[in-house]
Amino acid sequence: MYDMNKFRLDGKVALVTGASYGIGFAIASGLAAAGAKIVFNDIKQELVDKGLAAYAEAGIEAKGYVCDVTNEDAVAELVATIEKEVGTIDILVNNAGIIKRIPMCEMTAAEFRQVIDVDLNAPFIMSKAVIPGMIKKGHGKIINICSMMSELGRETVSAYAAAKGGLKMLTRNICSEYGAYNIQCNGIGPGYIATPQTAPLREVQPDGSKHPFDSFILAKTPAERWGDPEDLIGPAVFLASDASDFVNGHVLYVDGGILAYIGKQPK
Repeated sequence: MYDMNKFRLDGKVALVTGASYGIGFAIASGLAAAGAKIVFNDIKQELVDKGLAAYAEAGIEAKGYVCDVTNEDAVAELVATIEKEVGTIDILVNNAGIIKRIPMCEMTAAEFRQVIDVDLNAPFIMSKAVIPGMIKKGHGKIINICSMMSELGRETVSAYAAAKGGLKMLTRNICSEYGAYNIQCNGIGPGYIATPQTAPLREVQPDGSKHPFDSFILAKTPAERWGDPEDLIGPAVFLASDASDFVNGHVLYVDGGILAYIGKQPK
């Protein structure tokens, strides 16, 4: 009989970057429910404080740190501090990210570089900071939060799509380079998720109709709904657990079927 305890994360130390709120908070909460010790970071103290209050309200014991994930020295110091205060990191979720919706020809190279720095360079920096500890411990799980833009393009998101496409390949390369050390690196590609950041895109219009973007997403999604942050918890727990020990270099898209669907025929 299969041991369902393989899905448990009891005693594991999980670092989720940028997890003060939103998708990162939901994933961290799910990992905590499976037994993991939660550590998170954010770029400002006020965001860390906001996250600590949210975890406390949810009954989750979490430790939060201020750290800029694009700063290699700061990341090395963060990982050393976590190892000293909590323990060796077993699970890393590279969740921190930004998006700039600017038409490509109007976007400066500096703006492009900033998105690449946070969405691609930072997961590289974070991963290489934790991998030595994982090698020493004999196991490790890295989960990169990719995107449907790891597969598809869309107007105004050239930098984001480039970064998330690169993150998909970084995921595969970490698998290739460190799989022999019992380290699994996989990705989760969220679809359109109902968060406070996307709330304006779902507001009912003054005439009672749906927001045009809301209608567009519902028409492109076989599930005919937006995802909830909680929809990402099951996949995250699976990829963080021993149940996924032979799953490596894979991106699990949690998108309600968008990537499988050509869309509805116009009436």
